[in-house]
Amino acid sequence: MAVSVQQILQWKQTHQPSHPITMLTAWDVMSGQIVDQAGADIVLVGDSLAMVTLGYDTTLPLTLDDMLICAKAVRRGVKSALLVVDLPFLSYQTSLEEAIHTAGRLLKEAGVQAVKLEGGHQAAVEIVSRLVQWGIPVMGHVGLTPQSVNQLGGFRKQGKSHAGAEQILAEAQALEQAGVFSIVLEHIPADLAGTITKALGIPTIGIGAGIHCDGQVLVTADVLGLSAWQPPFAKAYANLRSQAIEAAQRFCEEVRSGQYPA
Repeated sequence: MAVSVQQILQWKQTHQPSHPITMLTAWDVMSGQIVDQAGADIVLVGDSLAMVTLGYDTTLPLTLDDMLICAKAVRRGVKSALLVVDLPFLSYQTSLEEAIHTAGRLLKEAGVQAVKLEGGHQAAVEIVSRLVQWGIPVMGHVGLTPQSVNQLGGFRKQGKSHAGAEQILAEAQALEQAGVFSIVLEHIPADLAGTITKALGIPTIGIGAGIHCDGQVLVTADVLGLSAWQPPFAKAYANLRSQAIEAAQRFCEEVRSGQYPA
């Protein structure tokens, strides 16, 4: 049975600690099939694909057209998980009308079930509220927000100071009031993530935020060991990059030696 937004909410609201939420990223039909068949509750077409798939240094260059292509491909691979997509940088910030148009295109053309946007400041909260009013489910994202990398001075842990922690908590609460159905907590202290998780009635999904969240998310390329570099909080469960290089090397060697095709 396919996972729904309401089911994600119910796992928190009915206090089911036996079902921590699992979320993994995907960027094409194959990665979508892999994480869906692995049993992930949520598949995120994250703007991290700008770095993982397209080779950029940050998520900022990703366009809406790029995201639509990838989201459509992932949709063809995902059958059971809830499919969520990131709103790319500058595809929703300039006006409420643009935000509704962007999110609407992703739901209508790519068939995703929800969108995710970064930040909990007033402008972001207003966008979330309007999207929810128009029937578009929204996942929030606070802490380290990669689209603000230039303002933050890099991919640094957030919320380490008392003032910083209070701000992130306030942003998370504001997003809940605006109607998000869940919220990603990225690269913040574990005790802060625990405080936020207890304060909210919606699920929190951590990435580099410790053990106290209602669920966890990682970039699938990191999980599979495909990334040339990964953040310190990521865990590789395989080393497919080295295996893929070795397999490709063997093919090249066999062709050059005449072993393939036999």
